[in-house]
Amino acid sequence: MRKLIIKCLLVILSLNLSLLSLGGLVKADAGSFYQMKARSAYAIDAESGQVLYEKNAQKTYPVASVTKILTLAVIEQDIRAHKLSWDQKITASPAVAQMANDPRCSNVQLNAGEKYTVKQLVESMMLVSADGSTEELALADAGSTAAFNKKMQAVAHKAGVDDAKIYNMVGLPNSYMGAHALKGVDKDAENLFSAKDIALISKYLIEKYPETLQITSTKFADFDVSADHKEHMTNINSLLPQNGAAPKDWQIDGLKTGNTDEAGKCIVSTGTYAGRRVIVVALHTDGDWNDQSKMQKEFYEALSNGYQPVALNSIKAFPKKLQQRHVVHAKKQHSTGLALTKKTAIWLPKNTSWAQTSPQLQLAKKHQSMTGQLEAPLTKGEQVGWIKLQPAGMPEAKVPVQVTKTIQKTFF
Repeated sequence: MRKLIIKCLLVILSLNLSLLSLGGLVKADAGSFYQMKARSAYAIDAESGQVLYEKNAQKTYPVASVTKILTLAVIEQDIRAHKLSWDQKITASPAVAQMANDPRCSNVQLNAGEKYTVKQLVESMMLVSADGSTEELALADAGSTAAFNKKMQAVAHKAGVDDAKIYNMVGLPNSYMGAHALKGVDKDAENLFSAKDIALISKYLIEKYPETLQITSTKFADFDVSADHKEHMTNINSLLPQNGAAPKDWQIDGLKTGNTDEAGKCIVSTGTYAGRRVIVVALHTDGDWNDQSKMQKEFYEALSNGYQPVALNSIKAFPKKLQQRHVVHAKKQHSTGLALTKKTAIWLPKNTSWAQTSPQLQLAKKHQSMTGQLEAPLTKGEQVGWIKLQPAGMPEAKVPVQVTKTIQKTFF
């Protein structure tokens, strides 16, 4: 009897180990062409919005100095609105100079009472992640941490982000802000964003203020600390062209890294290949800075080695059943053609046909009848849903479609 019990236990243990092994295989073969070693990650085609990769992408986490992408979007916005100017000089306050010389922070030196231009401060913020420069910019723009936070929330909302928790413009724990820390807020509080949030904000920044990339692609710049003191800044983005982690066939031109104990090492990068811009976000990556850059390099190269952007100019690329749709509750006409809302491009595995992506129509809920059919009334050119595609190794892609006819509703 005892031997039988032992045998049963061994069988159960063996089954459990097999299941664990299978679980590991499922995770490794979950469909992605590349496995990012990060707590959270998200990659998109910046023009089409196609999701190329995602991992815990909608859960919020600390993001450290990646926050400065949003900070820059606010500054760019206010420069466009003539509330600031690139050559405007800002006097460093004693409190900001204290942060700028804090060894715990990333910085260029700022001297209290010295004047620095907005351009100088922005360059140091984006090239070497200068925390003091970031704080000085935000305070000059809004007057206080809390006031600038409101501006950040407003710009984040414009980018499609509503779930972020924002405590300061720098991305550091609240206590690091010294005299400019928020009152009544935990000293360890850090900005919280999802990887998807950061991708959307990055996309918004690049589209709205493309001049940003002239800054983030700059490899070297001098920062005049004072009349007789100059600091030479080297962009910390290792993926820029001719750098050690520059991916083959890609032109990387941004964007930002970050690091705190809670956030871990975070990175946002962007670049172009075959005329398409891709944005890649990875939060709390494994290993050191070199490992982080190597991972991003490998991701870009795996993408371009295995995939290519394929032009999609017409719905005629798909089966006829997706080009025409029956319409219920219609007054006279009971069918309509469908068309793409705009020409686009979709990343597909090389040598893949559209048929291999299993295209299916998904109607928007407001245009569905109780039985799931397309329902009148409809207006010509109105978007009614999406063609869903499943490129192998990538998340599902959606291509918006519209109707080609105006169809009135019957009221009998």
